[in-house]
Amino acid sequence: MLQDPLTLYKLIVLYMLNRVTFPLTTAQISDFILEKDYTNFLTLQQVISELTDAGMVSSQSIRNRTHLAITEEGRETLSYFENRVNDAIKADINTYLRENEFTLRNEVSVLGDYYKSTSGEYEAHLIAKDRNINLVDITLSVPVEEVAATICDNWQKKNQDIYKYLIQELF
Repeated sequence: MLQDPLTLYKLIVLYMLNRVTFPLTTAQISDFILEKDYTNFLTLQQVISELTDAGMVSSQSIRNRTHLAITEEGRETLSYFENRVNDAIKADINTYLRENEFTLRNEVSVLGDYYKSTSGEYEAHLIAKDRNINLVDITLSVPVEEVAATICDNWQKKNQDIYKYLIQELF
């Protein structure tokens, strides 16, 4: 039986999100789907938008990344239609997630964003998570936006060293 390709792509995205215990970014999902030539970028963006609008996927923008997670409604929908995703595609997804789990998890577990506070300063908000538990949650106030942006960029690169330093100094 032939099915609407958009439906299949939606099920692939839901299946991916359901197989992990952390959010995935749109870039991570895109990397997999585009690498396998399942569809093109514009169609995938439409699929993600429709899943979000339907409440099957939650979306959170953090700086230049959009983090996606499956909702309870998405899980329920997937449970009814998961059999429409063929076993070869499921195997590809499972292999991709297994081989890249550490990298995927690390990319969404370290968050750095900044904003202008009511005092006129910029606040860099830095978080390192593990299984949805905040290991570190720091807010630094700085006078200039460029400094806040640099702090967030450096947090992405040096968070493990900073965490290790804090543990050593505080324990």
